Amino acid sequence: MNSVLVTGGAGFIGSNLCEKLLEKGFRVVCLDNFATGHRSNIQPFLENRNFTLIEGDIRNIEDCQRAVVDVDFVLHQAALGSVPRSINDPATTNDVNVGGFLNMLIASRDSDVKRFIYAASSSTYGDSIALPKVEDVIGKPLSPYAITKYVNELYADVFSKTYGLETIGLRYFNVFGRRQDPNGAYAAVIPLFVKKLIAHESPIINGDGENSRDFTYIDNVIQMNMLAMSASSPEALNTVYNTAFGERTTLNQLVGYLKKFLSEYDSGISNVEILYGPNRSGDIPHSLASIQKAKSLLGYNPQFDLEQGLNEAVKYYWSVMK
Repeated sequence: MNSVLVTGGAGFIGSNLCEKLLEKGFRVVCLDNFATGHRSNIQPFLENRNFTLIEGDIRNIEDCQRAVVDVDFVLHQAALGSVPRSINDPATTNDVNVGGFLNMLIASRDSDVKRFIYAASSSTYGDSIALPKVEDVIGKPLSPYAITKYVNELYADVFSKTYGLETIGLRYFNVFGRRQDPNGAYAAVIPLFVKKLIAHESPIINGDGENSRDFTYIDNVIQMNMLAMSASSPEALNTVYNTAFGERTTLNQLVGYLKKFLSEYDSGISNVEILYGPNRSGDIPHSLASIQKAKSLLGYNPQFDLEQGLNEAVKYYWSVMK
């Protein structure tokens, strides 16, 4: 039985990966310091004999070394997300996302981990205005967070070339879905808007609402991680892939969909007013991924477009927020 370490396994994406891996019969180790993850996300797994929780911090090399013992694959999700958080506190973002990442690479190398698959980011495209985003054409980073995620790619490339560690980076594009936290100062836009609308409070859109994103449902991201684990051809390894659906949606369109789906549960939500604020520092205006590389080299076939994903996400949030 293959063993998989999921760092940040109590977080939004990490806990969904843990769940899928356990379903598939893997032995799963979760490393988390609960800075942004939640124990409730992994509570159902604690009684599973194939699940091990290690409470630790990737900034501590000993915790990383303990977590990779007898592990075949690492799915590295642990990071401090959020562009605004990185602008407010670049030092901590760097410590976790660069220092912690390097610790995990070193521990994985020294423990003969078979493959290191990590959460990269669409923020790496920076000020590049080209659409769709293609993996080998990037711009300059626009935030400390984006710098850290680009440095991750550089370190992974060096470790694959220098030490022979197989690495695959997945550039996530605006992932959403079940277990994404709607609370806190740095909540992502979809759960934050859902929370506001359910409470009949006005969501605030940064800018005029015509900024667009390639919103990506969690199940598509899970599929990409599983494909990255099973990839066997040499050309599919030691590279990065866009992880997205391949369509872009404006924030105005997004709110329209959310109001439509939520109004099925509470008709009053359709009358909630939308407010507009200033553009946010470090934000790019438009984001759209080419997913051709993932399709051709990994066999990626995303199953959920935005509307399907939002419908599922709204069902989940209605059940936990009401």
